[in-house]
Formats: sequence, C-alpha cells, structure tokens
Amino acid sequence: MARRLISSGSTFEKSIGYSRAVVDGDWVFVSGTTGFDYSNMTIQEDAVAQCEQALKNIAAALKQADSSFADVVRVHYLMINASDFERCWPAMGKAFGEARPAATMMVVGLADPRMKIEIEVTALRREAAPRKKKKAKVARRKK
Repeated sequence: MARRLISSGSTFEKSIGYSRAVVDGDWVFVSGTTGFDYSNMTIQEDAVAQCEQALKNIAAALKQADSSFADVVRVHYLMINASDFERCWPAMGKAFGEARPAATMMVVGLADPRMKIEIEVTALRREAAPRKKKKAKVARRKK
C-alpha cells in the first residue's frame, strides 16, 4: 500500500511543510492538532473549547484515512497549563473512552500563545489488524 498524505486545509501545513496525517500501510499518524477551526483559521480562548475543536479536526483527518477514534492506539496531549487537563477529560473520554489508547500528557510551550492544547494520535486501522491465517491447501500429486 502506498503512503498517502492527508491535508486539513490549514495554512500551517503548507507554510511549515507537513501533513495533517500520513497513512502508511495500516498505520495512520495524525500530526499534533490544535484547536484552530481550519475553515476560518480562528481559535477560541477556552482550553476545553480548543480540546473539542482539536478532536473534531482529528476526527476529520481519521475519516479521510478510513479510520476513526476506535482505531487509535496512542495519544499525546500537549498542554500549556496542567490545571486545564482535568477540565478536558469529558471531551477526551467521549473521543477515546471505548478505545482506551496508551496516553501521555505533557506540559509544554506551544508555538502560538493562543494555543492551549495540541493532540497527536497514532491509529492502526482495525480492518487491517492481523487476521488468522487460512490453512494452505496441500497440492496432491497425481499418480
């Protein structure tokens, strides 16, 4: 399967030189995604609103990759303020509660002072998950 690049239309992708997501075989790698509404390049001030928008942006990228939150195996939360983390749990739980991926939260500085959260995910598409091998038919020699 060929490598496929996915774009959200964000101006950041073109100017910085990256893809919103990369599909490589059965894997989907979604870049760190912030709470910008890419349709109009605006961002709300509230961390929870940014978290919810970031998750919408991620859902859209996963859908383009023929994937979903159910396929996510790893998530990284990057936040500028640890005290905002717990307030975001309901939105995070709604997105990842069933899949329960491995997760890490880090307090960091982000590129734009308006950004309060960035979320990065890795997914393994379920339909591509390892399957049981069928028994090979044994060819019989003719006598």
